[in-house]
Amino acid sequence: MADTYNVLFLCTGNSARSVMAESILNRAGKPKFKAFSAGSHPKGTINPGAMTLLQKLNYPTNELRSKNWDEFAADGAPELDFVFTLCDDAAGEVCPIWPGQPMTAHWGFEDPAAATGTDAEIAQKFAEIYGQIERRLEIFVSLPLASLDKLTLQKRLDDIGRDLSEAG
Repeated sequence: MADTYNVLFLCTGNSARSVMAESILNRAGKPKFKAFSAGSHPKGTINPGAMTLLQKLNYPTNELRSKNWDEFAADGAPELDFVFTLCDDAAGEVCPIWPGQPMTAHWGFEDPAAATGTDAEIAQKFAEIYGQIERRLEIFVSLPLASLDKLTLQKRLDDIGRDLSEAG
């Protein structure tokens, strides 16, 4: 594997979970990881709840955009080392052929964009899902990638995707 690992996070709409994961990993994993996000049916805009939370936490948001996963299967796309699906819908879809033959895993999260209630309750749901994504990415970043064989690494990636209360 490379000095810098390219990681793609997938969600159907690419407006909340995958964008938060991209932002978290680009901060927490720098310079070892370069994160991207995309969706099978992108919304075209970042969810306001996700954008507000990321800005509140001082993430750079000016380059975030909702994009189709086809961008990462096209000629000239970065070779990917890891691809993670973050929603059950994207996990069940037939994905493109990714350059680089990446390792894949499903890390399911509840969709904060589907939250209902007061503005404060919706913001709390975004913060909750953000925290879950951040915890999984902290585990991922701490893996000794260079010293793990592919089977062991795949098991670790799958374990990260399981319910955190079971993995603890």
